[in-house]
Amino acid sequence: MKLAMIGLGRMGGNMVKRLMQGDHEVVAYDVDAAPGKALADAFAGVSEASSLQDAIQQLPSPRVVWVMVPHQFVDSSIENLLQAGLEAGDLIIDGGNSNYKEGQRRGAELAEKGILFADCGTSGGVWGLQNGYSLMIGGEKSAIDLIAPALTTLASDDGKGWGHMGAVGSGHFVKMVHNGMEYGMMQAFAEGFELMKAKEEFDLDMHQISRVWQHGSVVSSWLLDLTGDALEQDGDLSSLSDWMDDSGEGRWTANEAIDLGIPTPVMTLALQMRFRSRQKDAFAGKIVNAQRAGFGGHAIKPAKKLADKEK
Repeated sequence: MKLAMIGLGRMGGNMVKRLMQGDHEVVAYDVDAAPGKALADAFAGVSEASSLQDAIQQLPSPRVVWVMVPHQFVDSSIENLLQAGLEAGDLIIDGGNSNYKEGQRRGAELAEKGILFADCGTSGGVWGLQNGYSLMIGGEKSAIDLIAPALTTLASDDGKGWGHMGAVGSGHFVKMVHNGMEYGMMQAFAEGFELMKAKEEFDLDMHQISRVWQHGSVVSSWLLDLTGDALEQDGDLSSLSDWMDDSGEGRWTANEAIDLGIPTPVMTLALQMRFRSRQKDAFAGKIVNAQRAGFGGHAIKPAKKLADKEK
């Protein structure tokens, strides 16, 4: 099939390359012309577009446009595509990490114009090119049928890694929960390895443990593979900061759990621990220490000098 890929960053660019493995044709567009030109030079099945209007004009009807941009730019991208000439019967897929409620709104607005919309949660990261992606897509069956050949090529395990989740919004909802679970799994690994490292009398080899657990253990996983790779390069991870960022989906998951009254303590606490990692001096910790010193006379370490903290 032939489709346009709008947004050629790490994910979008690799998805174009993956589509080439299925002999698809891709019209590639990015606000930066360089990645589109590079892809067109490397693959006969890729043509670069100089503008969104150019991209639309290169597509057969019904046109299929995959938008792979940060969630804050999806609305403007859709508006620009409409101005560029999308018509009733065409399909827009939002493959980024958008909030599912925004997807529901976009789907309803586009339906009034007769334009199909699908929201696709995309997992696989930078390894997706080699291993394929896990794709969770929501939308009408007619929309899914249009994009199904591309989904089969993009997905892992010979196309088994994609599924139609349900109505518009369901794809990004499932991906949101997926990311919330990911937070909890990562935090569990982090705490376990920190606990083992603290048991100094055994002088445990963290890298060795990560590799042993990858053979027959119930915690074997891709996340453990990545942990082992990092420990092999730097056993103390001395080159890394302990600052943990979050992309937003963990927050959306926690908010949804509150709205639905569903207990999600592991996912929510994992999100809170990311917030905690960003505090150089946690005032809450000082409050607890003041209380402990007050009621129990516990010895409390003095505050470090500013120079020591900044090392």
